[in-house]
Amino acid sequence: MRISSRLFSKSTSVKASSKAKQQGFTLIELVIGMLVIAIAIVMLSSMLFPQADRAAKTLHRVKSAELAHSVMNEIWGKRYDQNTNANGGVPACGSPLGSSCSAVLGPEAGEGRNDFNDVDDYHGLTQNATMLNSSQTYAQVYPNYQLSVSVAYGTAPNTKLVTINVTTPDNEVITYNLVRSNY
Repeated sequence: MRISSRLFSKSTSVKASSKAKQQGFTLIELVIGMLVIAIAIVMLSSMLFPQADRAAKTLHRVKSAELAHSVMNEIWGKRYDQNTNANGGVPACGSPLGSSCSAVLGPEAGEGRNDFNDVDDYHGLTQNATMLNSSQTYAQVYPNYQLSVSVAYGTAPNTKLVTINVTTPDNEVITYNLVRSNY
């Protein structure tokens, strides 16, 4: 009786099925892989989300500065007081040789927004006021921002302190100050 050599050799179908088993992942390996990926995503998101919040705050601060500086630039172009010459105070109001300065801060009676001609006219300006030579209000151009302007006489003679408070959508109040002197 002859014994076939084929009985003792490994079949090719067994080899193919054993290779297929070696190329796959077990259930435990897949679960561990998903766990590692989940931890990595949580760590990345915990670092990225605060960055986005900080970027929004920075944008709000920049827009706040833009709003305040537009009002400041407008104020700088106005004369010191209603009783000051438009070309300068010679002699300055409040000086021994000049007339007295305005006693009341704020716009004069009947003076509209486009008629503001001196620094203290801006006292009480808010986001609901129209912008200079415009039909739009500050609230329309800068939604969710609040604006408050106050003018007071400074501690030094012939000076006015202008305080501009801008409240951002995050309720952060940023204060800008300028001192205007009568020269």
